[in-house]
Amino acid sequence: MSAASVSTARRREVIDALRRGTVPQSGLDLFAVGLDRFTPALDERISTIASGGASFHAIRGEYGSGKTFFARWLAERAKRSGLATAEIQISETETPLHKLETVYRRLTERLTTATEPASALRSVVDGWFYTLEQEVDEAHPELDEDNEALEEAVEDLLETRLRAVARTTPAFSAALRGYRKATLAGDSAAAEAVIAWLGGQKAVAASARRTAGVRGDLDHFAALGFLQGLLTVLKDCGHPGLLVVLDEIETLQRVRGDVREKGLNALRQLLDEIDAGRFPGLFLVITGTPAFYDGQQGIQRLPPLAQRLATDFSTDPRFDSPRAVQLRLTGFDLVKLGELGCSVRNLYAGAAKHPERIEALVDDAYVGELATAMTGKLGGRAGIAPRLFLRKLVADVLDRVDEFDDFDPRKHYALTVNATELSEVERNAAANSADEIELELP
Repeated sequence: MSAASVSTARRREVIDALRRGTVPQSGLDLFAVGLDRFTPALDERISTIASGGASFHAIRGEYGSGKTFFARWLAERAKRSGLATAEIQISETETPLHKLETVYRRLTERLTTATEPASALRSVVDGWFYTLEQEVDEAHPELDEDNEALEEAVEDLLETRLRAVARTTPAFSAALRGYRKATLAGDSAAAEAVIAWLGGQKAVAASARRTAGVRGDLDHFAALGFLQGLLTVLKDCGHPGLLVVLDEIETLQRVRGDVREKGLNALRQLLDEIDAGRFPGLFLVITGTPAFYDGQQGIQRLPPLAQRLATDFSTDPRFDSPRAVQLRLTGFDLVKLGELGCSVRNLYAGAAKHPERIEALVDDAYVGELATAMTGKLGGRAGIAPRLFLRKLVADVLDRVDEFDDFDPRKHYALTVNATELSEVERNAAANSADEIELELP
């Protein structure tokens, strides 16, 4: 998609995120420099998922190489094919990998579709019941005037669709029936509480659980059954698959040994279940650093898992297969960083008050100079420069050129980096550890 065809709202959302120094939630295809080599294979994989298959990929890259960017870019492509998506940050305290009930809860909290933002679970369930009603109407038009018989037919269809799930996790279908019952009775509070319980939330009122005929909270063993049920619901209401991204999984290296073992075993269990065909429509993606995949505090600690993820990276990165179980992100060099900056500049100019000034004063040569200066500031490591580079480009250069008629970045701007705005990785890469370093562009 060209920058000229982008809507004003989408353009503003992307530019605002870059100005804050964060990865935009959408619009990443507008400046996805260097990802073209992955596109055909990943689109083929998404098509397989949409046809009822299941798959797994491990994204491999150093800090700052663009793993989160890649995951969100992939999620955008998945949503364009109708899949739902969920991005989950793995952490020792908030979302430990070995507690699958917590992972499932985060999944439902961050569940999104092409038309619904995060926390789309209730709209997905409502859409599912609407689909069941439509199917019953088409199959039994004579029931239109008999509400009781119509509802009984809908419940029978519900049981049929969830038969495989109910064999191992009957509470999932029970909760859906309870939600339906509360909705039809006009009890919105009970319906909301049952949806919360279905999403793995804790401390749901006992009265709501009684309405649904369920007990207690979701536990580790039921979490996979609930995921299986969610995939069925998504497929029936027009979302043929679900992309789940487990981001920052390398945090497992920093936890206690027993917790690490449990987390690695949970990942192995998920992969085994995917291979066994339990989760048709699931596309699981994890992100991690090379140290996590290759070091003894990560994947290598569990040999069966290490064997599953083994990928040969001894050849030149340009020969990496995009179909491999591990995909290596090589990060940015100066050329790619300059291309990225030019893409963002073009995107910005499309909605600028003075696009002619943007084009004249922030030309390709200046963008390249800024990229070189920023990379030099970070110890020559272009691969970790994109976040800060784009933030400076947007907030310090483009905004000023657009706002002030007499501002010329070559004359009036010196690249200044404060330690407080650096991430830990960027701070470690900086050649000088002073609180403030100034570097003037030529």
